[in-house]
Amino acid sequence: MSLAGERRLLQAVVALACVVPLSVGGQSVLHGPGFLGHPPVIPTDLDSHFRYISGIFLAVGVAFATCVPRIETKGPRFRLLGALVVAGGAARLVSLAAVGAPSTGHLFGFAMELGAVPLLMLWQARFAQRYRRAPSSPSPTSA
Repeated sequence: MSLAGERRLLQAVVALACVVPLSVGGQSVLHGPGFLGHPPVIPTDLDSHFRYISGIFLAVGVAFATCVPRIETKGPRFRLLGALVVAGGAARLVSLAAVGAPSTGHLFGFAMELGAVPLLMLWQARFAQRYRRAPSSPSPTSA
């Protein structure tokens, strides 16, 4: 596959992965735990914390989306965002050990956080390295 083709594929996969934090984060900010089919949370501090964390999740999705246009140059940002997501997945491990397995949707998130995101981080890093070493890397506008 050409560098330009791989670039487009990486961009498409990352853009598709951004749908999760953008949609779930946005819905969770707007609807609180009700988005997951739960009644309003009492005490209200738990609802507030849930929406706060959801806002961070939404912002991470936006920040990942900003990496898409020039994915080959966004390594430091991509790694930082990926590390935040992996840290969240590690926190889910603590929950798994403390209170048991979550619902299917949260298991999907777990797989994304500790599986898909680290793989995307590796792919982006390897691609960026090959892109920099290419004799005549296509400009982002021509690729």
